[in-house]
Amino acid sequence: MPRMKPEEILNLAGVACPQNSAIALLKLEGIKTGSMLEIIIDDGEPIKNVPISIKDEGHEIMSIARVHKAWKILVRKL
Repeated sequence: MPRMKPEEILNLAGVACPQNSAIALLKLEGIKTGSMLEIIIDDGEPIKNVPISIKDEGHEIMSIARVHKAWKILVRKL
């Protein structure tokens, strides 16, 4: 299995909902299909809402991991 390494990292720590979802989706629009994007978001509303927005737009969540007080979401653009 190939190693899942993001081509880009988008740090949205401190960015409130719904702006964080909008920024993440705009970033995904701008990268090549099949590319991996790591998104860093806060606990609470962001971790509840951002993954749903990404899935609703048809992208694949490869992993979600808690890192200190934030979350890292690895997304493959489809």
